[in-house]
Amino acid sequence: MRLKLDLHDIFNKGRDIDRALDDIMDEAERKKAKTIEIIPGKGSGQLKKRVLRFLDRKDIKARYHRVEKDSKNFGRLFVHFKH
Repeated sequence: MRLKLDLHDIFNKGRDIDRALDDIMDEAERKKAKTIEIIPGKGSGQLKKRVLRFLDRKDIKARYHRVEKDSKNFGRLFVHFKH
């Protein structure tokens, strides 16, 4: 199972971004999803950096296996889980 989170609609709402990321992490754990596809979009890269900072937090990092940056699409990340 793969979950998808598109951040285009809330790119400028910091609190909403963190809430959406928290919610998708919770959902992935609840549904035992193997992968989350996060789409921060290409833009200036600031949203992608924010997502990567979120994923790098110690409390969040403990919840997933690894992060993969899509080599073919700069505006997409994959978060992989081992349940």
